Amino acid sequence: MLEKWHNHQPETFVCINKWQQTPDTVTIELQPQVNTESIDFKPGQFVSLGIRIDNKLLFRAYSISSIPHRSTLQLTIKRVDGGKVSTYLVNTLTIGDNVQLLKPTGEFNCIDHPPKNQSVLLISAGCGITPVYSMAKYWLEHNANIDICFIHVAKSPSQTLFFEQLVQLNSEHSNFNLQLLLKDKADTEFHQGRLNQQWLEQLTPNLHQRTVYLCGPEGFMEDVSHYLQQLNFNMAQFFQESFTPTIAPVAEEVTKTVNVDIPAFSQTLTVNHGDNLATTLENANLPILVACRSGVCGSCRCKVTPNSVSSTSNMTLTAEDIEQGYVLACSSTIIDNTEVSFQ
Repeated sequence: MLEKWHNHQPETFVCINKWQQTPDTVTIELQPQVNTESIDFKPGQFVSLGIRIDNKLLFRAYSISSIPHRSTLQLTIKRVDGGKVSTYLVNTLTIGDNVQLLKPTGEFNCIDHPPKNQSVLLISAGCGITPVYSMAKYWLEHNANIDICFIHVAKSPSQTLFFEQLVQLNSEHSNFNLQLLLKDKADTEFHQGRLNQQWLEQLTPNLHQRTVYLCGPEGFMEDVSHYLQQLNFNMAQFFQESFTPTIAPVAEEVTKTVNVDIPAFSQTLTVNHGDNLATTLENANLPILVACRSGVCGSCRCKVTPNSVSSTSNMTLTAEDIEQGYVLACSSTIIDNTEVSFQ
């Protein structure tokens, strides 16, 4: 039992294995420092990982690439240009190092959103394969009757995450239909091209009988959603992951400054109307965890003065939380004087 997770606090995990997936991507295997028989989560979910860099604890969100009810977790992480945390994890993290993990979370999962029929289409591009790969492995282990069509878009076989594992799943399971669409298929028998509406129809048997789960770059997901709508797909059976934050609009004519009081730390900050609350608190070196930065993980939950911020997400907050004045700082802009607490 990981007790800290029940109190929305990070648990310490130890890196027990690390291996290269592609030149800029690694998988790390993490084991709780506190003994536990298994780790529960819903395939497709993510964790917020914290690592200390330059004496500062930084959190970022990463999808889980393993399946639940095991004694360890696996995260597959791509190095992002300019990304301090991803670069450290890919280049520097070593076996035996500690990291902090918040409880797995996320609405994009195959438990809360099960397939309507025993038939699914998983679509991914790049490192967006991570959560749907977890879903596929989970279903193949627990649901022998499910029919999985798996479309993944990548540059080449060598740039395809889990390439060998996917090929093996395809050969071992008659209900797993792998369709790789590559910019350069090299000497493989997979397809070469760019995903469009025609490819989507060609690669997917019985498309309209399936539930679709999608993850990838934002533009890619917008395109796939558009293709499905053009094909009159039932979008009630469409689910996608996204860590892209929605920005609250701020009227251009408003240029006033406002005060942010943080009594617990005896600080008063003067900021611009429309400033992001999480960024404001981070810049003041206050102990707030900002992981997904999209309002979907809940790590930056804090309490503010009523009507003092404008929020674009309250996804992880309960009705009681909202009534008591809690907001998600990453998805909130400051519109008036406010008092912030971290109760």
